[in-house]
Amino acid sequence: MTDEVLKAADALVSAFGEGRLDDYFAAFAPDATFVFHTTAERLTSTADYRTLWNSWVDEDCFRVLACTSTGRLVQLLGETAVFSHEVKTTVSTTAGEETLRERETIVFRHQESGRWLAVHEHLSPAAGA
Repeated sequence: MTDEVLKAADALVSAFGEGRLDDYFAAFAPDATFVFHTTAERLTSTADYRTLWNSWVDEDCFRVLACTSTGRLVQLLGETAVFSHEVKTTVSTTAGEETLRERETIVFRHQESGRWLAVHEHLSPAAGA
């Protein structure tokens, strides 16, 4: 099962890093929650996150250029899995390019279909970043 969770995480990170937004947002349950150090409030749905993302694009020409995942760990808890890793993301905005170093935890829930779907994401700055 760990390999299946890693495949789901790889697909999510790959879609994010390659700007395949429909694939990226489809990796999350509609009622997924999101806690980002860059936003003041918890987001309580994937639709809310997509709305926020669209505002970043509209207001600042936000675009992800690349993303790499290291230090990956999967903890299986029955039908739930906790995936944590370190991410290095390069983004572009009207201010130019920037590389971010962050730590991320994604909670996956096993679906009846056999798919692992993300139900929660927590992103924080990496130590020393």
